Amino acid sequence: MNLLEMLMNAGGQGAVGQMGQRFGLDENQTMSAVQALLPALGAGIQRNVSNDGGIDGLLGALTGGNHSQYLDNPDLMNSEETTADGNGILGHLLGSKEVSRQVASNASAQTGIGADVLKQMLPLVATMGMGGLSKQTQAQPQAASADGLMGMLTPLLDSNRDGSAVDDVIGMIGRFMTNR
Repeated sequence: MNLLEMLMNAGGQGAVGQMGQRFGLDENQTMSAVQALLPALGAGIQRNVSNDGGIDGLLGALTGGNHSQYLDNPDLMNSEETTADGNGILGHLLGSKEVSRQVASNASAQTGIGADVLKQMLPLVATMGMGGLSKQTQAQPQAASADGLMGMLTPLLDSNRDGSAVDDVIGMIGRFMTNR
């Protein structure tokens, strides 16, 4: 299962639909945007958990935050508080606004959707991604440990399904760096 499948399995359809309405996109455009933005967030998660204390920080955010609310209440996609929370998540995952702008630009090249729209969508996609991970952690109590979290994240980030997310994340980072 990848991040998009996990998000949709966690009830993200309503949030994705609400976000599409907010930005005037049809269902296919919205799904394309989410598909194009999620890999960078997955790479950010992988990079974060590889740092000292990163897994504990992510576990704390997943178990202590109320991120699942973004999937449970799709109307929150229209809230400024959701955007602010998403920007906070992006700060942790991507590190800077410049990286967020580059992610939006790369996604724009893939989808044909304007980079300005994708830049506005990115914080909302971050909240939905965290919401999906939070729901997955709640559904699998063993995920609420460092080993369990890594076991849950590996298949989500392993796009080529070889059993290791490392090569996929390195590839995502490499693609990002060459497009800068």
